[in-house]
Amino acid sequence: MATGMGHTIGSQHLALREQVLAELRRRIVDGDYPPGQRLTEERLAADFGVSRNPVREALRVVEADGLVTMVPRKGAVVATPDASTVADLFAVRSSLETVAARMAAERATPQDVAALRSLLDDARRATEEDDLSRVAQLNSDLHLRVIEISGNRWLSSISAALYLHVHWIFRIGAAHRAPHSWQEHIRLVDAIEAHDPDEAEAAAHAHVAAAAQAAVDNLEDAG
Repeated sequence: MATGMGHTIGSQHLALREQVLAELRRRIVDGDYPPGQRLTEERLAADFGVSRNPVREALRVVEADGLVTMVPRKGAVVATPDASTVADLFAVRSSLETVAARMAAERATPQDVAALRSLLDDARRATEEDDLSRVAQLNSDLHLRVIEISGNRWLSSISAALYLHVHWIFRIGAAHRAPHSWQEHIRLVDAIEAHDPDEAEAAAHAHVAAAAQAAVDNLEDAG
């Protein structure tokens, strides 16, 4: 069965449901389905080349994720982040990332720093090429790598759900944030390489604060 997802859907129901859910999440957070767009079961089933049942199940999950809202007489609509959502998200993100940055500066190996530098180089190229989807993905990859380097498994566990939304909000305003974000990441990685926990924590705090303000500004401009 052709799918429109770039790969063959598995025959088992559980595998099918998980693949549809993963693709629906990806298309929302990458902006293929932008905020405000109506998502009917019929349209999604056609997009993915599947029946409506796994689509219906996936819509329930992304509604619980906060990526979709159910609107009377319209059905499922891609959610639009509001100021309250952004404030709550970035409050948690600031706490998580400052701790992770500090611990990463204490624990990073030369191999860890090389991996971060490679991500920075990739992000620079993607920014120069105006590949905003790639920039957004690399933004998440770098932060998740810092969290991994911290060595704290609880930070890694918590970050999984958080970064679905971080990626989504970054992608919405990526055109404005990309060059600034890259420069802020350089400061963070420099501090980690220098094994300077105070500077790493300060860099992470400043970066998240700038990202939060940019997200709020973007919402105001859209409004």
